[in-house]
Amino acid sequence: MAEMKSRVPVREQDPLVRAKNFKEVSFGYNLEEATAEASRCLNCKKPMCMTACPVSVHIPVFISRIVAGDIKGAGEAIAQDSSLPAICGRVCPQETQCEGSCILGKKGEPVAIGRLERFVADWNRENAISADSTAGCQADSAGSCGSNASENCGTAHKKKVAIVGSGPSGLAAASDLAKWGYDVTIYESLHKPGGVLVYGIPEFRLPKEKVVKPEIESVKRLGVKIITNVVIGKTLSVEWLRENYDAVFLGQGAGLPKFSNIPGENLNGVFSANEFLTRNNLMGAFKEGAKTPIYAGSRAVVIGGGNVAMDAARTALRLGADVTIVYRRSMAELPARAEEVHHAQQEGVRFMMLTAPVEVLGNENGWVKALRCQKMTLGEPDASGRRSPIPIEGEFIDIETDTVIPALGTSPNKLIPQTTPGLEISKRGTVVADDDLATSIPGVFAGGDAVTGAATVILAMGAGRKAAASIHKYLNNLMQ
Repeated sequence: MAEMKSRVPVREQDPLVRAKNFKEVSFGYNLEEATAEASRCLNCKKPMCMTACPVSVHIPVFISRIVAGDIKGAGEAIAQDSSLPAICGRVCPQETQCEGSCILGKKGEPVAIGRLERFVADWNRENAISADSTAGCQADSAGSCGSNASENCGTAHKKKVAIVGSGPSGLAAASDLAKWGYDVTIYESLHKPGGVLVYGIPEFRLPKEKVVKPEIESVKRLGVKIITNVVIGKTLSVEWLRENYDAVFLGQGAGLPKFSNIPGENLNGVFSANEFLTRNNLMGAFKEGAKTPIYAGSRAVVIGGGNVAMDAARTALRLGADVTIVYRRSMAELPARAEEVHHAQQEGVRFMMLTAPVEVLGNENGWVKALRCQKMTLGEPDASGRRSPIPIEGEFIDIETDTVIPALGTSPNKLIPQTTPGLEISKRGTVVADDDLATSIPGVFAGGDAVTGAATVILAMGAGRKAAASIHKYLNNLMQ
């Protein structure tokens, strides 16, 4: 058997350099590197990588086109299923999805599918080649597509669909619906479209002007209208949307931060990771001359072990703070992507494991001076399969700090549930939707973080695509 080729490494900024700037960490592949990596693909007859992709990108097809030197064609193959390839190539947890199912990963390293997707999207954008795919299949009445590659999906019936939220689920739903000929309008509460893509993910992981803005523009080129500064539940109601549109999709995400509920969380210097990242990412507080204030202090402690915790820690580091992450389990249980943890360690973020906050300590002026934590040990696995943290009696430590940044997850805002009679809500505050993502109100669908609680960009996109298919089926049934 021929020796298995090694994965092509990706070039990155030096850790000591990038820890002081907000430029993107990874340089990505060039054409030679991408072609070499793509040539590792076995082009499986039953591609498990595609099955594991929440939006079902035709992965072997686009990779084979890279090998053939047809980068434009590779982009067109991706665009049939994903409207945000440059974004997904950067922030998707490929290691647990497509790459996690790659057959090469059984005995070696899987194909770097995410890096190849990023390369294709970046190459087409930088060479001014549009990979928008309004063609490629004919949608049937169930919202799925047939095999005639020459037919356009547009049905030109111009039924109107309103979408709440311009994050990943809203953009994905809008893209599919626009390709099928619907008149789609997205309502966004913030002053810029993109949702978590613009307010939650730092510039060094996801450049806004270079990557996010062009991909949103590609969605708008399909005919999608995006109206910003509209808060559904206040500026307009869901009832108004339902009266003025043929269907509605709720994709508002989950942007309400959670806290530890420990003493001292009201002290000056305690910021939710949501606020900290939004000030920096959306408002550009890291830029010289920015008018939006942000305070990291000379020492910062981030509570949590997910991707948001890594983002907050690495942002505080770049703002000049000496940063420590505290997490109540061990490194093995960290939920963040391994790549993000590795990058944080490279850049100088310290990890204090098996440590749980119990109180924020303040000085006489009401500012944070330390975070008191209790040492933990691991017991038996909990419902999630991770070993449960158990306090060690009497073992406490005070970590001196200027800021405390809880990164403990988010939940959906209560504004839409509180202002929408008849909308069923779960005990967790999420919108209740059935298998077709239909809510308790006829013609109103919901998906993404608004239904599942905080999850990943690609899972939200998958929900958006599923909702679009359900809306398409619903509206077709009304016309029959």
